[in-house]
Amino acid sequence: MESINWADFEKVDIRVGTIVDVQAFPEARRPAYKLQVDLGDKIGIKKSSAQITDLYTPDELLGKQVLVVVNFPPKQIGPFMSECLVTGLHRADGSVVLSTVDMDVPNGTRLA
Repeated sequence: MESINWADFEKVDIRVGTIVDVQAFPEARRPAYKLQVDLGDKIGIKKSSAQITDLYTPDELLGKQVLVVVNFPPKQIGPFMSECLVTGLHRADGSVVLSTVDMDVPNGTRLA
């Protein structure tokens, strides 16, 4: 694994946000949801596509705080423009567990 320095890490802007809307994404190649994530007043609400249908239902996702990379360029995913990356970890079976916080944090707070 290649080492990075602190300046490299600081380039990745990871913020906490709350999922405020979840929609099915039937056009996606692999099962996914279209999410809207509230990242606070300065950043606003951003859209993301997330392949997390194995472990989460839309009702379970609403109101969940997640860690989001906000400074990747937007990415076209089929007919949907993803504006941020909701982070998670792959399990052995390929399903994705979301990166979350264990206590409420104001939306838009940057990972320290």
